[in-house]
Amino acid sequence: MTQATCPAHAPKDHPNVARGKTGILLANLGTPDDYSYWPMRRYLSEFLSDKRVIDYPSWKWQPLLQLIILTKRPFSSGEAYESIWDKERGESPLMVITKEQTAKIASAMKEKHGEQVMVDFCMRYGNPSTISKVRKMVAAGCERILFFPLYPQYAGATSATANDQFFRALMEEKWQPAARTVPAYFDHPTYIDALAKSVEDAYAKAEKRPDLLVVSYHGMPKRYLQEGDPYHCQCQKTTRLLKQRLGWDDTEICSTFQSQFGPEDWLRPYTVEEVARLAKEDGKTNIAVIAPAFSADCIETLEEINEEIKESFEDAGGKDFLYVPCLNSDTSHITALCQIIGENLGGWVK
Repeated sequence: MTQATCPAHAPKDHPNVARGKTGILLANLGTPDDYSYWPMRRYLSEFLSDKRVIDYPSWKWQPLLQLIILTKRPFSSGEAYESIWDKERGESPLMVITKEQTAKIASAMKEKHGEQVMVDFCMRYGNPSTISKVRKMVAAGCERILFFPLYPQYAGATSATANDQFFRALMEEKWQPAARTVPAYFDHPTYIDALAKSVEDAYAKAEKRPDLLVVSYHGMPKRYLQEGDPYHCQCQKTTRLLKQRLGWDDTEICSTFQSQFGPEDWLRPYTVEEVARLAKEDGKTNIAVIAPAFSADCIETLEEINEEIKESFEDAGGKDFLYVPCLNSDTSHITALCQIIGENLGGWVK
């Protein structure tokens, strides 16, 4: 931490101020503190009350959420989290992996920039909160903060709400630091290379080459696309760039969307239905699934893909199911993230 000192030429009773650093604040979705009922309920209430996620009027949505959904869903979601929970660390996989990513990026930044930079992470929902980490950075002397939502593709319900919370945190500061946000990086060459490498490595280890790679993205209501959200287009371009980097043709890869919620029509095809159709109708009984919208393995990949979606595939006659893990703290991923950070720090560090 930068040593707090009294500014030059200030009166003797002026409070000491720490200045001079640049903060790099990584942000991910979030995780409950535990998989028991009340921690799950608090987390789900915060998440599902976000107007960027569910944009129904509060008078209509909140009674349904608080009186019906949150009386039951914490139990089912808690069971899902328990199935993947890291019992040794007492944390969810997303928390464990985000800490690993942060430590590796911090090490790389320190090697390159010394004590000029401070690297930390926050969660949009749950702990550690965005507000607490912005406060910590300002107190440590960060005059500038680069805020990095770890979502390759932009969506209002992910990148935008993370940025919203960052800006709310800045509103709490008497002396606001200069601020930048990192844009979507789905088409950054180093990210595509890391993604392709993860597929190549997984295929090289497979006993038999999969018939098809299903590229599964988190879903959203189709209405959001029609209202201007670029997420669907960026997902489709991610698949196209990955296909080109791998040197494949259209028969070897396809895009789907998972995690639909509520009565609206969401982006299609739905992953859970499409993998069953591939096995039953197209005879694709050996598939691989990858989830490029997630920077770290979490409930949507470890439980939904590797359990629910896998089960749907096998029930329809599928035989071989290969899940390609998220990039997590893999060296190629850290290299990509550090390059993206470097490009966005331009003029802020020596």
